[in-house]
Amino acid sequence: MNSDAAIIWIVIGLIVGVIIIAMIMQAAAAAKAEEERRQRLYTRYGKTSLAEKLIARTIWTGETAAQLRDSLGHPLDVDQKVLKTKKKEVWKYKKTGTNRYALKITLDDDVVVGWDQK
Repeated sequence: MNSDAAIIWIVIGLIVGVIIIAMIMQAAAAAKAEEERRQRLYTRYGKTSLAEKLIARTIWTGETAAQLRDSLGHPLDVDQKVLKTKKKEVWKYKKTGTNRYALKITLDDDVVVGWDQK
């Protein structure tokens, strides 16, 4: 093998090494963020089944808007209708295209009443 080929392989090896290190660091940062989220939810709700449902990002009928926000984060978009007797919202998550979302959650007066997941 000539020296040019050896240099090329060394450079390729370095690039692959840097990519692997970056991926490991990204995974570690994601794990740390998830652990911090878990601890924040335990602090707020205690080590309860409710906290476990929020950590698992579970959606259920009767879940409050605050619990939903703790579970899934802020929605990407919200459709809101204010009627005489109630407030109806559709929280949208997981954008798939222009005004298209894979998850739409319906809330009446800040309580989950249903959802559509595609």
